[in-house]
Amino acid sequence: MVMDFSIVLPYINLFFKGALTAFEITLLAVVIGIVIGTLVGIGKMSGILPVRLICSTYVEVIRGTPLLVQLLIFYFGLPQILGFTLPEFTAAVLALGINSGGYVAEIVRGGILAVDKGQMEAARSLGMSYAQAMRYIILPQAFKKMIPPLGNEFVTLLKDSSLATTIGFPELTRAAQIVAANTYRPFEPYLTAAGFYLVMTVGFSWVMAAIERRLSASD
Repeated sequence: MVMDFSIVLPYINLFFKGALTAFEITLLAVVIGIVIGTLVGIGKMSGILPVRLICSTYVEVIRGTPLLVQLLIFYFGLPQILGFTLPEFTAAVLALGINSGGYVAEIVRGGILAVDKGQMEAARSLGMSYAQAMRYIILPQAFKKMIPPLGNEFVTLLKDSSLATTIGFPELTRAAQIVAANTYRPFEPYLTAAGFYLVMTVGFSWVMAAIERRLSASD
């Protein structure tokens, strides 16, 4: 059967809207993931045992369970506890963000460990508290080392945003499903959606690579 991408053209705005929505979900989820991941990553290195255990448990649970299951729990499971259903967008952002936090925590921890221990000792000897030393000395240096894995995490989340279609949210993959159902030709719509994902992920990878080169040049 010959491919005919002209069937996609009447729906092209639907694909662009889905791509924008996927990007919005990913961007918000990354922000949540970075905030949670930074706190948990530092918490895993805490000298306070309960804090370290809680943070370690969070990371193990998040990394040890499928994102799809976590998404379904947020959308279908939480209403049983909360008494109301979260909007699809909110459920998708929270599930992706909390999932990302578990992976970002390990990225943050690895970045901090990559900074020479003498930096912390020098900061403390100057009278800085642990929090001040972490904020002004350690994290800025660790951030440069974290850029490549954080970029990979963003790309992974962007692709994982396609799972939001399982709860009926109108993102990019859902747009392809709608077009496939309307035209009875699934190959062209799904290949078009794949093309959109590819353009977004490659474009973001280039941006992150440029940022990494600029930071390396400033060292």
